[in-house]
Amino acid sequence: MSEAKKITTPLTDDVIKGLKIGEKVSITGVIYSARDAAHKRLVELIEKGEELPFDLKGAVIYFVGPAPAKPGYAVGSAGPTTSYRMDPYSPMLIEHGLKGMIGKGGRSDAVKESMVKHVAVYLAAIGGAGALMSKSIKKAEVIAYPELGAEAVRRMEVEDFPAIVAIDAQGNDLYLKGREEFEIGG
Repeated sequence: MSEAKKITTPLTDDVIKGLKIGEKVSITGVIYSARDAAHKRLVELIEKGEELPFDLKGAVIYFVGPAPAKPGYAVGSAGPTTSYRMDPYSPMLIEHGLKGMIGKGGRSDAVKESMVKHVAVYLAAIGGAGALMSKSIKKAEVIAYPELGAEAVRRMEVEDFPAIVAIDAQGNDLYLKGREEFEIGG
C-alpha cells in the first residue's frame, strides 16, 4: 500500500497541481464544514458583495454535518455527505478562491470545468467511516449559521485527515476512470 501524501492547508496551486487521481492524502491544518444550506448562503453573500464568514483563498470545505461531540472529542461522527447537492454553488466558490472540497460521490461537469479553470481539487472521504474521520478533527467551532445545527459552518483543525484524490486539477475523474476500467464487454 502506498503512503499518503501529506498536504497542509491553505492549499496552493503548486500543491494542487501535484495531486493525481487515486492518490491518498493526509491533510493537516484548517478545513471548514459546510453543506448545501450553508453553501447557498455563502453564494448569496458573494452575490451581494458582502463579507464571507471565512476567507475562501486556499480554503478546503468538507461536506459534513458532524454529530454532537462525545466528551473529550471535538465532534462526533463526521462522515461525508453526498457532494452533488453542492454542485449548484461550488463553481462560484471555486471562482472566489476555494481550492479543495471533500465529500463523496461524483461531481457535475460545471464543477469539474471550474476546478480545471481555477486550479482546485476534489477529495473523497470514506463514507461509513464517520467515527474514524472524527478522530482527525482536533478542534471545531461554529463560525456561521448556528441556527443550521449540525449543518452550521465550522472551522475545524485537522491532523492527518485521510482522503483520496477523486478529481484532480486536470479534470481527471476517479469515478469515471473506475467505471471505464471495470466495464464488461466494452
